[in-house]
Amino acid sequence: MGAPTPHRTDDWWRHAVIYQVYPRSFADGDGDGTGDLAGVRARLPHLAELGVDAVWFTPWYLSPLVDGGYDVADYRTVDPAFGTLAEAEKLIAEARELGIRTIVDIVPNHVSDQHPWFRAALAAGPGSPERALFHFRPGRGEHGELPPNDWPSQFAGTTWSRVPDGEWYLHLFTPEQPDLNWAHPAVRQEHEDVLRFWFERGVAGVRIDSAALLVKDPELADYEKGVDPAPFVDQDELHDIYRAWRAVADEYGAVFVGEVWLPDAERFARYLRPDELHTAFNFNFLTCPWDPGRLRRCIDDTLAEHAPVGAPATWVLCNHDVTRTVTRYGREDTAFAFATKAFGTPTDLELGTRRARAAALLTLALPGSVYLYQGEELGLPEADIPLDRIQDPMHFRSGGTDPGRDGCRVPLPWNADAPYAGFGSRDEPWLPQPAGWAAYARDRQSTDPHSMLSLYRRALALRRTEPGLGDGPLTWLPAPDGVLAFARPHGLLCVVNLSGGPVPLPPYDGLLLASGPLRDDGTLPQDTAVWLRA
Repeated sequence: MGAPTPHRTDDWWRHAVIYQVYPRSFADGDGDGTGDLAGVRARLPHLAELGVDAVWFTPWYLSPLVDGGYDVADYRTVDPAFGTLAEAEKLIAEARELGIRTIVDIVPNHVSDQHPWFRAALAAGPGSPERALFHFRPGRGEHGELPPNDWPSQFAGTTWSRVPDGEWYLHLFTPEQPDLNWAHPAVRQEHEDVLRFWFERGVAGVRIDSAALLVKDPELADYEKGVDPAPFVDQDELHDIYRAWRAVADEYGAVFVGEVWLPDAERFARYLRPDELHTAFNFNFLTCPWDPGRLRRCIDDTLAEHAPVGAPATWVLCNHDVTRTVTRYGREDTAFAFATKAFGTPTDLELGTRRARAAALLTLALPGSVYLYQGEELGLPEADIPLDRIQDPMHFRSGGTDPGRDGCRVPLPWNADAPYAGFGSRDEPWLPQPAGWAAYARDRQSTDPHSMLSLYRRALALRRTEPGLGDGPLTWLPAPDGVLAFARPHGLLCVVNLSGGPVPLPPYDGLLLASGPLRDDGTLPQDTAVWLRA
């Protein structure tokens, strides 16, 4: 079945619901335990029925998979574990026939240490043109035994590795992910060529990984805590790069979404000027606790920082790097921070699920576009991965204290009674599915009108047909303490109760959708949200 036509098509990205697929864990078409493009193609009807406008795929390129595919060895080749380039082209075309656009992931800060460029750089030696594509430097100390600077890693551990000839190379992530030198014209040209390669295959947009990290201070100056921007983040030269990228995207009518983590709202907004990126991820909302005051401030701040550049906001509750929503919202601390992740954190899944349902309606009622991570529509919790099955480098580089990100990457359950809950048919999945995973299976939820899946389907259907939803103005309404209430155009209201008890609803003409049942007296229970027609 085809997805309904969006309100508008020329600026679809301003109001779209974009579904994130982590290919390794979405669906296994050949039964070998690893998700693949064949599995995604077979499950496209699920995405069409769900009602999403686009799908963002995390990297499917040739990769040793040291960091889940974010260590790319060849951007023009699909990793054999996922399929072939021809299959990717079929997937893009078949999705488009269902009204679903495709967004691919580009990782411009670094490549894999198996990339031909880096292998050539190692072989060529100090001072060579091949090494100029990366950040190779002699070390400090009497014998060059110390790293060239003290920059902190995006993961735990060091940011420099020494090669046998004595030089060091920079890697803000793992040693298997050497950083590219974006001052080199060949690096810029290669990435513009890669963009064209995928745009010519029908890709509608690109998500830019670690978008603020590409350019480094040419002096590689030491890091001074508290000095903003750091010498490896948000350098001014980045904007020239993205202006050049925007010119390429405009040729194809394609769009960008940047992974931009910045504390300074004004500097963040620079990336969204009309000749740079179209959108950027809203990490403040992603990490915000389930707290009415904090959420309202976050919403206000987000809309205020986007307004000067006319860019739409983006809203997301979860992705492939953070703790799943139902688990996080069931904890005492409902915020998210990488630094506070720990094993054994207790959670109340019933409470977390109730809050996640309310948060879904809140998020989908806000102005702008929404990103939905695979499995959120099923209400999946974070999984506890046995220590001997953890694969995420964040865990190992922390010395084993960080549980890593594998818990939100467990393969999806599709059919409750099938092997491995319908993810695949033959081999055990690459990450183990917890006991009871089949209870979340899509087939069971499809026939349950009260399931998380049914809630998302109804919400997305309304969002695509109600002209008051999507991009546009938001007006806060008077509300009791602990309640978020706002109006959207065309008489649509959203009310979310985060207080300690039930609250009365404002006057309304009709109830469009509720995250849970109202009380018998018509009041809105705690941790429940509604969409109303005024």
